[in-house]
Amino acid sequence: MYSIQRKCPQALRFVHKKSSKRLKDHFLDSFNRDAIQQSFYSSNSGKVIKPIKKLMVANRGEIAIRVFRACTELDIRTVAIYSEQDDGQVHRIKADESYLIGKGLPPVQAYLSIPEIIKIAKDNDVEAIHPGYGLLSESGEFAKACFENGIRFVGPSPDVMFRMGNKTEARKAAIEAGLKVIPGTANPISEVADAKKFAQEHGLPIIFKAAHGGGGRGMRVVRSMEELEENFQRATSEAKSAFGNGDVFIERFLEKPRHIEVQIMGDKYNNVVHLYERDCSVQRRHQKVIEIAPAPSLPVEIRDRITSDAVRLAQHVGYQNAGTVEFLLDSSGQNFFIEVNARLQVEHTVTEEITGVDLVQTQIRVAEGHSLKDLNLEQKDIKVHGSALQCRMTTEDPAKNFQPDNGRIEVYRSGEGMGIRIDSANAFTGAVITPYYDSLLVKIIAHAKDHPSACSKMIRALKEFRIRGIKTNIPYLLNVLQNKQFLEGSVDTSFIDQNPDLFNFKPSQNRAQKLLNYLADVVVNGPLTELGTNLKPAEIVPTVPEVTNKVTTGWRDVYLRDGAKAFAKAIRDHTNSTNQLMLMDTTFRDAHQSLLATRVRTFDMKQIAPFVSNHFANLYSLECWGGATFDVSLRFLHECPWERLRELRKLIPNVPFQMLLRGANAVGYTNYPDNVVNEFCKLAVQNGMDVFRVFDSLNYVPNLVVGMDAVNNAGGIVEAAISYTGDVSDPTRTKYNLDYYVDVADQLVKAGAHVLSVKDMAGLLKPKATHMLIDAIRQRHPDVPIHLHTHDTAGTGVANYMAAAQAGCDIVDVAVDSMSGMTSQPSMGAVVASLQNTDRHTHIDLNSVFKYSSYWEQARLLYAPFECTTTMKSGNADVYMNEIPGGQYTNLQFQAFSLGLGTQFEEIKRAYTEANQLLGDIIKVTPSSKIVGDLAQFMVQNKLSSEDLVNKAEDLSFPTSVVEYMQGLIGQPPGGFPEPLRSKILKGKKRYDARPGSDLAPLDFEQVKKDLIEKYGEIVTDCDVMSHVMFPKVLEEFLDFKLKYGPVDKLNTRVFFVGPKIAEDLDIPIEKGKTLRVKLLAVGDLKNGEREVFFELNGQLRSLLVKDKSVQKDLKAQPKAVKGRKGSIGAPMPGTVIDVKCKEGDMVNKGDTLVVLSAMKMETVVKSPVSGKIVKLAVQNGQKLEGDDLLVEIDV
Repeated sequence: MYSIQRKCPQALRFVHKKSSKRLKDHFLDSFNRDAIQQSFYSSNSGKVIKPIKKLMVANRGEIAIRVFRACTELDIRTVAIYSEQDDGQVHRIKADESYLIGKGLPPVQAYLSIPEIIKIAKDNDVEAIHPGYGLLSESGEFAKACFENGIRFVGPSPDVMFRMGNKTEARKAAIEAGLKVIPGTANPISEVADAKKFAQEHGLPIIFKAAHGGGGRGMRVVRSMEELEENFQRATSEAKSAFGNGDVFIERFLEKPRHIEVQIMGDKYNNVVHLYERDCSVQRRHQKVIEIAPAPSLPVEIRDRITSDAVRLAQHVGYQNAGTVEFLLDSSGQNFFIEVNARLQVEHTVTEEITGVDLVQTQIRVAEGHSLKDLNLEQKDIKVHGSALQCRMTTEDPAKNFQPDNGRIEVYRSGEGMGIRIDSANAFTGAVITPYYDSLLVKIIAHAKDHPSACSKMIRALKEFRIRGIKTNIPYLLNVLQNKQFLEGSVDTSFIDQNPDLFNFKPSQNRAQKLLNYLADVVVNGPLTELGTNLKPAEIVPTVPEVTNKVTTGWRDVYLRDGAKAFAKAIRDHTNSTNQLMLMDTTFRDAHQSLLATRVRTFDMKQIAPFVSNHFANLYSLECWGGATFDVSLRFLHECPWERLRELRKLIPNVPFQMLLRGANAVGYTNYPDNVVNEFCKLAVQNGMDVFRVFDSLNYVPNLVVGMDAVNNAGGIVEAAISYTGDVSDPTRTKYNLDYYVDVADQLVKAGAHVLSVKDMAGLLKPKATHMLIDAIRQRHPDVPIHLHTHDTAGTGVANYMAAAQAGCDIVDVAVDSMSGMTSQPSMGAVVASLQNTDRHTHIDLNSVFKYSSYWEQARLLYAPFECTTTMKSGNADVYMNEIPGGQYTNLQFQAFSLGLGTQFEEIKRAYTEANQLLGDIIKVTPSSKIVGDLAQFMVQNKLSSEDLVNKAEDLSFPTSVVEYMQGLIGQPPGGFPEPLRSKILKGKKRYDARPGSDLAPLDFEQVKKDLIEKYGEIVTDCDVMSHVMFPKVLEEFLDFKLKYGPVDKLNTRVFFVGPKIAEDLDIPIEKGKTLRVKLLAVGDLKNGEREVFFELNGQLRSLLVKDKSVQKDLKAQPKAVKGRKGSIGAPMPGTVIDVKCKEGDMVNKGDTLVVLSAMKMETVVKSPVSGKIVKLAVQNGQKLEGDDLLVEIDV
């Protein structure tokens, strides 16, 4: 045999190709296997160098591309293989040739098919195969198959692969070579009983390790006997999935060691060198996260000992090509051999950076027959230059326990610059990340003069990355890199476990991509805020008037300096001494509530706010908050009302802000515990609110007092409101006469009112009645400021204000001219002009009013879809008959026309009058006005007269609001409830004769916040908590919307409602000094229920896939788990169901295993978080799931 090799190496190749299996086995099983293989490249004259002309990479992704690049530099033709699932992967097109493999096989198994890989290689004249890392890279069988088929294997010889690729055999070799090892099993085990026996003999903790692979797959630590069997099953299953062999072995688990590995390189002539060590101690789930070379703070003597051990072992086994010898280093400095990775490592890059050696090219040259000396790689020539570290960027969400993520990369922008290297494969905009393979996306390598400098470069590079569409572990990597212990280089394998603060993440804002998602959704599916009519917002940018007056002070300064009581006194003293009639501007709230369905956005208020601050600094107040605007801004405008308050306060620091507070109901529509109202008012004051108009829809003083006390406790200005109805000038209407209103005023002043307000919600005042009412209150309370609010529905508003001024009123409510009239407030300009040159002049500049009005006249056109004038063309004095409040009048008319009942609006108004009388002639302010409206519509829909309703009451199903009113849940009406109608409606239901919320237990705000944070993360603020208390579902929908679509409040109003036009340039200022430039380019055709929408963002192309909801009804989808429902268990990550451990009807205990999922070769056990009965099993084995897809429903 040796004579054949000496005389003619080609003869050996012939024998290799043509001889029998028995003869080939003889070659491979011979003791001189290494010599035989080496001789293949030798001749009598010395080495024979056989250049490789065509090389295949039997791998995928980043490592395949890394090898292809090395080959291209060496002028070697490249061949790729790819699975069906990898059809779109970059490595397929990076190679000169590429071939499909494993058709019909599962994704990983496709790359483990040795016969098919060999066949493709032989069919296409491949001379060498590089195995990469993972998959078959440590398979002796694969190396043997290559050898048998005349294909060079770029790696160790088959016998070394067999020996070093098997962890137990490698341990034996290490012991033979004199290396210290950790106690463990001598051979792989396949039975759990063997594992239990080892644990009983050697004690815990122990660790299972895959016998035929690494990378953290098939590794499980066992710390208690109870978890041994489960972890054994998971380890063997993962090993089988990842490496095609489920064998595992056991070692004692060493606590808190450093993980140090040595890069070695051997040639075919028994020359071995090391290229120094790497520190791989930063690990999670036994997978390396960050690798450093050389190991920081490693004493020279330990470095020399470890590298010497690695070379000695390699020489002992006749190691050829690249490999890594791995050690654990305990706290005493003793190193223990753990394994050899007989392949190129993921982290080989950091060694390349510090040594300047291209390891992949060296592998290929060695496979061609070159010696290390030929390659100038003798030990004396290998030096360390600086420090390098590598971060593995993965598609995992660290905020969700590193749940693997998959999907389409919508945005990809990498970090670059001096000292940064990026090795990637599938990282680009439009790439689709599948759940079938490892989650590695990009390897980032930083190189600098020392470890801290390299960390600085890495931090900078990671911060430059922009990846959208999928989650990555960048936040986690940044936390590690900025940790003091890591920067000092003193970390061990317990580093992550001992630093829980590494998992405190600052959520990525991702504002640009979220806004593009919103715009794309609107473009494809239409407005996400339902428009009231078919009218569209005008294509107009309102002109903002120039600020010519620079006024920095106002009445708010008095309040801030002297307090609420002094403020009220100063107002009264001022009006008393100057006779000025002061104004409150409602344009920012009640005006648009009445005219534009409360839909005006903060965006348009902010534009005009500086003008108001400077030109109307002498306003008594500006009404901008509270009432219906609170929930509407969340529900329909998708903006936070608290943020509106803060933003406006920054722009208008000098004018007092006023809000509408519904007494014991705060800004909600139900009863709350008293501590809720107290906390709400405190929070409102903290965020910039000053004056609180506290009212109750029934003038029920106990409810009013709750709100007044809350405002007082918060330090706010208490403006207690008397809700007006009836006609004090009509002597026949005795229920609500002057005595009634003066009595209520007396009670409110006694309860601590700083200001008295008359709230004429329906606009029922007439000039004579106005004078009588204001005069009566003024006579009774000469030192208390009086504030009058009305609506101009009948067109008598200005006349009423003239009468109020004559009677001694201090303040009246107005709206700027273009937002006044009809169901809004009287015109600011009309009141100012009417009082010019009189003793009650307003001291408001009329020219400023005109400019202010011009802005809103233009801005109002943006809200055409909600315009009341679509149906209401003028005011109507019939309000004196039906007594419908202004805002409700608009809404009722709008609803009637929307439902095609426009011709019945007169009937609804008549029914409203009848309903009011049936309920006892009550004061009609939100929410009592809604109760009357609900009953009126109920009567019209069911064609009921008043007599019919009373007679049939016991058999009718009344609106819930009517039933709750009759129960007393909004308070006690003046004169009591109407009988026998109340008893007929209630049918025995509970009655409340005291203040409804008086017996409610205090709310636990901390628990509410805890629950919200559990669901939405740390983005939850105290303001969000309060909004949730007021409107739970509305707030949650708002937060969901915000997380999905981002800061839509930054969009201009037309674009917000209906989206951009094709080729329209949009400037979106997202914060000071940051403006997004967006252009809609095109909308693609429908494909698989989706449309691709193309944008240009800051000059770069972006595209998004949007589900077309018009066709979604035809597509079936897996139900989602219900957030917040404890028994609704969802998939913690996208993946495939590989084991179902339960069935419907089973009783499970908390902690029982329900389902086992696999994603990216990592298995996750889903355990029950609760005890109960499984009422629904929504998955089956083999089913593919998305994150949060429903697994099981448990009845708890």
